[in-house]
Formats: sequence, C-alpha cells, structure tokens
Amino acid sequence: MPEIIHDSAIRNPAAGAAEGLTEFRRQEALLKTGALQNAILNSANFSIIATDEKGIIQLFNIGAERMLGYLAAEVVNKINPSDIHDPQEVMARAQALSLELATSITPGFEALAFKASRGIEDSYELTYIRKDGSRFPAIVSITALRDDYDGIIGYLLIGADNSVRKQVEAELINAKAAAEKANLAKSDFLSSMSHELRSPLNAILGFAQLMESGTPLPTPAQKASIDQILQAGWYLLELINEILDLALIESGKLSLSQEPMSLVDVMLECQAMIEPQAQKSGIRVSFPQFDGPYFVKADRTRVKQVLINLLSNAIKYNRARGTVEVTCSASTANRIRISVRDTGEGLPPEKLAQLFQPFNRLGQEASAEEGTGIGLVVSKRLVELMRGEIGVESTVGVGSVFWIELNVAAEPQPASGSDEPLAPNQARVLHGAALRTLLYIEDNRANMQLVEQLIARRPDMRLLSAGDGTRGIALARTHQPEVILMDINLPGISGIQALKILRADPATAHIPVLAISANAMPHDIKRGLEAGFFRYLTKPIKVNEFMEALDMALELAETELDGAINPGGL
Repeated sequence: MPEIIHDSAIRNPAAGAAEGLTEFRRQEALLKTGALQNAILNSANFSIIATDEKGIIQLFNIGAERMLGYLAAEVVNKINPSDIHDPQEVMARAQALSLELATSITPGFEALAFKASRGIEDSYELTYIRKDGSRFPAIVSITALRDDYDGIIGYLLIGADNSVRKQVEAELINAKAAAEKANLAKSDFLSSMSHELRSPLNAILGFAQLMESGTPLPTPAQKASIDQILQAGWYLLELINEILDLALIESGKLSLSQEPMSLVDVMLECQAMIEPQAQKSGIRVSFPQFDGPYFVKADRTRVKQVLINLLSNAIKYNRARGTVEVTCSASTANRIRISVRDTGEGLPPEKLAQLFQPFNRLGQEASAEEGTGIGLVVSKRLVELMRGEIGVESTVGVGSVFWIELNVAAEPQPASGSDEPLAPNQARVLHGAALRTLLYIEDNRANMQLVEQLIARRPDMRLLSAGDGTRGIALARTHQPEVILMDINLPGISGIQALKILRADPATAHIPVLAISANAMPHDIKRGLEAGFFRYLTKPIKVNEFMEALDMALELAETELDGAINPGGL
C-alpha cells in the first residue's frame, strides 16, 4: 500500500519534521510520566491505598503489601482502610471529630475520610494492624479524589511507619524523666547537705559572734583568734551559698523577681558593703556620681550579688595600693552598662578564654586570696537570666574591666498615700515594763544555748524552751508568749505542722512565729512564708538580723495586744 504523505509535509518538509519531533517528545514525556507513576506506586517505603467513593479499597501498592502483610488481591474490592486500623482508635477519632465539628460522625471509614470529603487537608496518627495481628503506629495523609465536575470519585491514603519516631519520642520522654529524677535527687541532696552544714556553722559563727561582743571584751590575742574563726566560717557559708545557687540555676529552679529597680540605690548599698574590704586591702574604690535616676529591669538582690562579686574580685586580685573604678553609662538606647575597672596584673588571652568556668581560679589556687572559682559562673548565669550580658576586657600589666549590661526600665510611679518615710521597726522597752516572753522550740542543744545567750543580753525578755513541737504548743497555750521562735526539722511533728496547730487555736493564733532553720533553699523559704511564718531566718544566725526580726515581731505583738484591749481605738 503506498505511503500517504500529507500535503503539508510535501509543501513544507521542515514543518513536517517539527511536528514529528514534537510528537516524539510527547510520547517520551508520557513514558517518563508513566514510569514515574509506576515508581511511586511500587514504592516500598510508603503504603499507597486508593478507594472508591464508598471507601472500598481499589488500589493497594507494594509498600502497603510489605507494610501490612496482605496481598492486593486479598483486600481490593473487599474491605475499607478502617478495617486494618485499631477499632478503638477509630471510634475515639469519630468521637473527637464529632465534638470538634459539632456533627455526628460514625466510627468506620467516615471517621477517616470526613475532613477530606469536606476539602480539609487531613492527616492522622493511628495504629495499623497487620495480617498476622501485629501492630505498628502509622501516620496517614488522606485526600479526596475528584472528577472534572468536582465530584468525589474516591480517596487516596498515603501512610508511613511511625515506629522509629515513636521509639525516639519514648526514649526522649524516658531520658527527660530520668534527668528530672536525677535533678530532683540532686536538689534533695543539696538541700540536705545545706542543712547538715548550716547546723554546725550556726554554733560556730553564733558563739564566735557572742565572744566577739561579750563582756568583758576579748583580749587582742583572743580577738585575733575570733576574727579567724569568723572569717573562715563566713567564707564556708559563702561557698555553700554559691554551690547552691549554681545548682539551682543549672536545674532551672532559681526564681527571680524582675522589676524596675534603681541603680543609684544599689550602688550606694554596694559601696557601703565593699568599702571595709577595700580599706583593709589598701585599695581605693571610686563610684560614679549620678546626674539622674537610672532604672533597670532586674532582680535587685541578684544585681547586688553580681556587683559585689565583681567588686570583691577587683579588690582581691589588684596590686598593692591599686584602684578600682566603677562607671555607669548607657551602652545603647535600651541598655545600661556598669563597668568595674581594676589595676591588677591583667589576664592573657588564654586565661580570658577560661573565665566563667566552674571551680577554675586561673592558677590562683595557691595564692593567699580565698576563692571558690564559682562566683563568676554564678554571676554570668544570673545576668543572662535577667536578659543581660556580661563580659571582660583585659590587658596584661594594666588591669581588667568586667562589665555587665542590663535592660533600661521606666522609673516606677510612687504609690498613692502618705509621702512620709516609714520609721524603722523597733521594740519599745519601757522602764519598769513587764518582761516579754520568747518561746524557742528547738531540738538542737547547741542552737538552744546560743539563743539563750542572745536573749540574756535583752533585759526586757525572758526565754522559754521546748525540745519538740508538741511540747512547744502546750507551752504556748499555757504561757502565751509574745513571740515564738520555731525550728522546722523537729522530732515528732515538723515546725510547719506545729504552726498550723497554733494558727488553728484562737488562744495562740495571734502570736507571731519566726522560723529559724538550716533549710535555706529558696523553695524552703518560700514554703515557710506561705505556711504563715512572720519571718524565715536561716542558720547560721546573724546576730543583727536575728535581733531586728525579733524587734519587728515584738512590735507586731504589741500592736495586736493594743488592738485586742482597745478594739475601738479609744
């Protein structure tokens, strides 16, 4: 049969060649598309299941066969995908969707396809059940298949084995639980260690303070020995506090009270605290003269802690008759920089790189200056928790500049009310007044003796004592003391339990109760104050702090007594 040649090809051979090339490329593209579709459908890594509009399986690829153990012939035109899911999970999904979408959804394939049928993109995590009954978690994406008229002709479900991810998640959860358990154990250990160390320190520092200020005054030789005891004791307490601070920061349990605070006030307090150390070391310290208010958003106590650490280091590691200069300036529109410049030996680059490492004193371990190597680490973490920054610049032979930057805050507005300053709380001791009673509930004999000697210096007071909470409650009911001093860890009932009993009894509910304990972790103090203690004092006792708290409690007791005697204010 003769070959038919189109007129266009005869008239224009080039056009005919172009049409032939286009047709060849189209056929090639179709072959590639078909090969790609086959490759997708035959993928062993994903289950691809297609259903008709009623949910009956029409396509079950090799990946689905390998994943679920069924042959395509066993499921096509026979079952729907919900039949190979965990029925309890399908029922739970139906109930959850019914609540979410405010419509009744039947457990079964409708629960799987409901969102997709409404044009909502959907994927879910459910358990697949293999032919042999074994189970595995799967994540499935479901899409509605539509014809040219937008009518649903079926559904496409693409699933992946989620076992590895679930295993990793389980391992992470277990690891997190183990880490939290370890952190809790460490926190409990540190709290216990703090208590055990503070109890003997209370006796050491308390009696040393009594000896230092006793009558007659100690001889110069005795005074020198007492000073050594106090210096070593307070240093050991500082070490305990720094280790606990570091542990709390690392465990994420350190709470900060960030609010607008005056740098001017904090600087004045730091100056008063640091000048005795500077004078003793022969170091001249200069502080800035502020030309206006400087307020930053930070925790006042922690800012003081950081500045005192930087100032103390600048004095300790300075040269003889050196200087320390404190400056304060705006580094940016939103930040204030405080710099502490010393005239020490300075640090080479390799030592600068080792700063802010725990227990690293940069070779100063053999020096005469005491130190833990923890202070700078704690300072760095505290500044960062306050969303600030800390840094250092140093030149060998010239000195170092340690600086911190804190975020600027607006000056707080004064509260409405009287502008008169509040007078300090002081107990009124009147000539010929009746003795006021302090009841001390404590099971440690050394602590009891220390408070006995402290109260012996108060001619306006007498001391009652009890060795446990039950006995203390009985004495409080009988003698009606003005103030109660309560240890927390008592034999029998704890100090907190004893406080609850005192507060529940109308006869003792009005008595201010001071807690005094070697449990000095922040959560211990918070728990004590929340329980209702008037103040929470930590051991070792600081004599001035103890006397001030006692005066405040006596002032409160006297006020409440006046109110009870003269309720109308006449």
